[in-house]
Amino acid sequence: MNKKIIAIAIALALPLTAAAFPPGSGKGDMEGRHGQRIERLAKDLDLTEEQRTQLESIFKEQHEKYRAIHEETRGRMQEVLNEEQMQKMEALKQQRHEKWKEKRQEKRQERRQERQERKSGKTVDVQ
Repeated sequence: MNKKIIAIAIALALPLTAAAFPPGSGKGDMEGRHGQRIERLAKDLDLTEEQRTQLESIFKEQHEKYRAIHEETRGRMQEVLNEEQMQKMEALKQQRHEKWKEKRQEKRQERRQERQERKSGKTVDVQ
């Protein structure tokens, strides 16, 4: 019983991590994010080339570990849940992802609108 609860808790937590790495963000996108992060750190911290290389290695290792944990967790969940439960879990995950995408799009639109209002000299009410 406790194993099922733990598995379900993990299943519910996975979409939160998946939100950080949305579908379509393949290895190229991840490398892009790491590259942006390294560039920002290099600028803010005045990193040497050696430090940049070391950080690239750290981020790559972190990403590989995340993938391995994700795959292991999914395999263990498949041992606990039956096919119908796995399908339901995937559907729930997809629903949460769609909801997240909608909220993200709304926030982007709000930010665009705020920028446009600032450019046009209008004041923005923040609540």
